[in-house]
Amino acid sequence: MNTVGILGVTHDNELRKKYHLTLDVIKKLIVEFNPDVICGEVLPCSWEQYNKDRTLCGYLGEPASEYGDLIFPLCEAKNYEFVPIDWLELDVWMDFDPLHLYNDQKKQQLNVELERWSHMQLSTWDAGIVPLNSVEYDNVTRQKYEWLERINPQAHLFRWVCRHLIMIQRIKNAIKKHLGKRILIIAGADHNYMFYEGLLAEPNIQLVYPLKS
Repeated sequence: MNTVGILGVTHDNELRKKYHLTLDVIKKLIVEFNPDVICGEVLPCSWEQYNKDRTLCGYLGEPASEYGDLIFPLCEAKNYEFVPIDWLELDVWMDFDPLHLYNDQKKQQLNVELERWSHMQLSTWDAGIVPLNSVEYDNVTRQKYEWLERINPQAHLFRWVCRHLIMIQRIKNAIKKHLGKRILIIAGADHNYMFYEGLLAEPNIQLVYPLKS
């Protein structure tokens, strides 16, 4: 039996402060969960690059700042194994921007609507014990991505559905490799509901989400 936890975070330091999910809070949650393995939203190639030269980062500032500032050093200090689980193909990623098909005027309208969805998500930040980790946050997030699917089904399939099929399979592979271990998944909070639903039916897993529930 594996115990698998999910911790959604925000990649922006100002938002961390505003919504009380600072690096200190994230560290406390990680240490309290006491994982053997952390599966993180990092590309395998970026993890390989980091291990060769820790001054380097991946695409567009990836990995997100919480990895270099907290998670990677904590893994070393606590002897947690780190498993990178993210996926994207950078050479074609921007070709699947959800707004790519629309003219400038329509893009402006859609960006306003996208910003509205983000505000709706963040308005639920304190609905659960762990900020941004709650049924309420996940319900709004699911609706946001259903809206994105309607405006560009192909982009949604590529950027969201296919990406999560690969990320969840990498998590499953980590579980198989580390039978009986405690595994913590850390990614942007928008991914929470996809990971939860993708792992809920897996046998021999005790799924913990939110972490302090």
